[in-house]
Amino acid sequence: MQFTGSLPDIAKTQIETGAYPLQWVGMEGIAVPLTLSLAGGQAQVVAATASVYVSLDDAAEKGIHMSRLHAILNELAATTCDKEGLDTLLGKMVESQSGISQSAKIDLAFDLLLPKTSLLSNETGYQTYRVAISGQYCKGVYDYGLQVTIPYSSTCPCSAALSRQLLANALDEAFTTPQVEKQALLTQVQAASVATPHSQRSYAYLDLTLGDSSWPSLPSLIFSFEEAIGTPVQTMVKRSDEQEFARLNANNLMFCEDAARKIKAVLEQSTWVKDYWFKVEHQESLHAHNAVVIDRKACID
Repeated sequence: MQFTGSLPDIAKTQIETGAYPLQWVGMEGIAVPLTLSLAGGQAQVVAATASVYVSLDDAAEKGIHMSRLHAILNELAATTCDKEGLDTLLGKMVESQSGISQSAKIDLAFDLLLPKTSLLSNETGYQTYRVAISGQYCKGVYDYGLQVTIPYSSTCPCSAALSRQLLANALDEAFTTPQVEKQALLTQVQAASVATPHSQRSYAYLDLTLGDSSWPSLPSLIFSFEEAIGTPVQTMVKRSDEQEFARLNANNLMFCEDAARKIKAVLEQSTWVKDYWFKVEHQESLHAHNAVVIDRKACID
């Protein structure tokens, strides 16, 4: 005989006594597709990992309705993932708990794939950027955070100066007369590299507090920081692009402190950023250790 009664729901039939409310209860590591709005009205679907939580404010309740949270998260796949969409999702998460929750939280992590045009040859490649979005709804207030990792190239000013000195010394030894014939000088310079300054792949790790403010499109945000730094890493390059990249690095020599100040200038001018923390990391080729700067928004009394 097959049992046809209703399925048991222990969370509803067992009442807690002498228990406490809990701040966050939910699920982590849920796979979900997200649709992101890019420039020109284009959209990109990315594979994201989501964690969703609600508060368990009713101490008499055994637990929350987790499957309802998962169902609401699946709705995000059919809409654009922006502040408006996340506002709606967080509100639905609270409503789904039938009065036992007053707060909701979501964490999203994904790789954003962006096309990038080469510096001179007009070739195109693609680059990924690690992005995390966190959102919280508590007592009628929305609060968002955004984390982005941006790679770039950095060339050491000290190493560049030392390399130029070695080149000057080599030319001084090669030409002993006061007057130097131009072609001979050019031939000597192109003959061999005397020294090269050390450079390295570097990273800016940004952790931005947005509050209830709307944020710009992610591509615009990323490219604004790359423009400020001046030496973004490249995708597809030809020789002309590589030479231009070398020129850019020579014109933008920077210690990690220089890069940090460029980033800080952008952040201080971004009125939609309520607070920020960032780390600049130069993974030096000279040393076996990294040069870093860690900074955050200054507190104003």
